[in-house]
Amino acid sequence: MSYTELLSKVPLFSSLEPGDLEQLSARLRPRRLSAGEVLFHRGDTGTDLYIIHDGEVTIRLSAADGKEVSLALLGRGDAFGELALLDDAPRSTDAVARKDTELLSLQREAFRQFLQERPQVMPRLLAELSQLVRRVTRAVHDANFLDARARLARVLLDLAQSRGKPGAQGVAISRLTQSELANLCGLTRESTNRWLRFYAREGLLTYEDGVITLLDPEDLSLNAD
Repeated sequence: MSYTELLSKVPLFSSLEPGDLEQLSARLRPRRLSAGEVLFHRGDTGTDLYIIHDGEVTIRLSAADGKEVSLALLGRGDAFGELALLDDAPRSTDAVARKDTELLSLQREAFRQFLQERPQVMPRLLAELSQLVRRVTRAVHDANFLDARARLARVLLDLAQSRGKPGAQGVAISRLTQSELANLCGLTRESTNRWLRFYAREGLLTYEDGVITLLDPEDLSLNAD
């Protein structure tokens, strides 16, 4: 996939015209990470947006006592660090490579130069940013108001959409540890496992060797509200 095609899949830039995407993709720079390598820590200075060309990145929060909470597992085509293009505030999370990963970075100054050259893209970018705010608001809502069963269903559906692989049996979500899934849901491992077993008994999913397969995403979505 070309840089331009990859950039077109990033929600922030998906509404841009092909010519604008080509101009912006010329400013992308490659970067490689090894499995387990930290790209940045919470509090670090942020200057770049990153797009995953290949591999996986975990976005997480960590505490001084060593506890960690995974906020998102990102794969090919996903972007993160968007706010670094807009302000000088420090990073609000950690970003760690889950496996060997190839990134494309867009530096803030290069982005600002692009906007100066093509100011007509600003209304579209602002509209996409508003959608980003809505997604963050939904995540906060889910964490505070959904019960454990609904939170697990919502996370599984989101993972299926972002990284699922459709097959004859359903949509398979690539390997996750129980701790990773629990962290994404904001639940304990015990609670996560209990509701996984519940959904398996209901015939909505299977869970074998770390791979979750959603057998009927439509029916599972009825549990996500």
